[in-house]
Amino acid sequence: MALVVPPRGAKFPEKGCESSLLWERVGPLNDKGEWPTIFFSRRRGLYLSCGADRQPARAAIAGSGVGGPRLPPVSFLPAGMVCGAEASFSSEMNFRLLVPPGTSSARAGLLTTGHGLVRTPAFLPVGTRGTVKGVLPRDLLDLGAEMILCNTYHLLLRPGIQALRDLGGLHRFLGWPGSILTDSGGYQVFSLSSLRHVDDRGVAFRSHLDGSALFLSPELAIELQLVAGSDLVMSLDECPPWPASASVLEQAVRRTVDWAAKGKAAWTRLRESDPALPTPEAGLFGIVQGGADAKLRALCAEELAAIGFDGFAIGGVSVGEPAEEAVRTVADTVVHLDRLRPRYVMGVGEPWQVVEMVNLGVDLFDCVLPTRLARHGVVYTERGRLSLRNASFRLDTAPISPECGCYTCRHFHRAYLRHLLKSEEMLGVMLLSLHNLYFYFSLMKEIRAALEAGRWEAFLAEQRARRREEKEGQ
Repeated sequence: MALVVPPRGAKFPEKGCESSLLWERVGPLNDKGEWPTIFFSRRRGLYLSCGADRQPARAAIAGSGVGGPRLPPVSFLPAGMVCGAEASFSSEMNFRLLVPPGTSSARAGLLTTGHGLVRTPAFLPVGTRGTVKGVLPRDLLDLGAEMILCNTYHLLLRPGIQALRDLGGLHRFLGWPGSILTDSGGYQVFSLSSLRHVDDRGVAFRSHLDGSALFLSPELAIELQLVAGSDLVMSLDECPPWPASASVLEQAVRRTVDWAAKGKAAWTRLRESDPALPTPEAGLFGIVQGGADAKLRALCAEELAAIGFDGFAIGGVSVGEPAEEAVRTVADTVVHLDRLRPRYVMGVGEPWQVVEMVNLGVDLFDCVLPTRLARHGVVYTERGRLSLRNASFRLDTAPISPECGCYTCRHFHRAYLRHLLKSEEMLGVMLLSLHNLYFYFSLMKEIRAALEAGRWEAFLAEQRARRREEKEGQ
């Protein structure tokens, strides 16, 4: 995938197409061997063009001014995605299943937002404060990132939501052309146990930066995300700790549903009253809570479905419980979610968890592990994790992983990377972050390829066998 930068003087069939975002080479469509352009227009959605009047635009990273024109790698669309010369996609947030569930619940799809296409299952790098730590936006695009996550709580504190609006919205502020999902900030606020007070109106808390008093209501959480220009907006939820009593879980579910209803009303009102919102095509997600209680999870999912959302997130997992229990909780939840809407597990997880949750029918994931572990000198390989700070790598001239095609593995060996880490050079963390993110994006590509090729069960068996070998070798 790459941004489209139309050639000077290019003519488009209608007003609005000049803001086209994406194109892929999908193979000659006619006897002249001409390559089509896939245009993404807010007015018309996704469609193909082929011929001299609309030649494929040369691709470049918009606004970077670095490297000149770039052609993206050849990439093939899933069979059946485009029929004939034109495919109709809504200019609203849209989700289509391209590979429906088979013997398992795993599926592949295409999520359309106002800032492009997201092929699912997808992994979202975490840019909590507006940056994926140690990684340039250009590198994220090269890795294949189509959506990132930002956090409303941190952006509310710095630079401030009004500043984001004055500066043209979150996408322009970050220099990120792809889609953005924003967390409501609820999880971060609830982690400030000594600095916050919760009631049915919302959460009163003090900034961890300067101690100033702030209040986050379900309505304000939606407004902040819409004003910032998020593509996927999360409702405010109450995330209970682990473990938690039945009464605490019941209260969290009640508040989460109540806040979701208030947030949905605010969403409708704001979109009708403010035509200048940066992303009118945004989608709204409800968040399912309930801890490890399967009945409460089912109740919460059913109540949220009655309110009506564009997609559903599964929250309150990976909050301290055993990793296997997180998978069970997702299994208990996902069966109650609309199969035609995207499903997102928040804050998960390890690669093996991602595979297992894809098997359950999950479409979106985010996790800080790739970059957080890189900052501690830990990298992923096909055979498990490695800690490059270990003395055993002092004279090791092998790449992190011989099978890996990332920039780090193609140019540097373990001994040099260890040297950078021990010397506290920032380049070390940057190179390890690139490798770990490449590992995750490669996994997601393999997952989608297995689903599209109809070999998911074999792929799942291979991954589980590898997981067993990894555990036995620990």
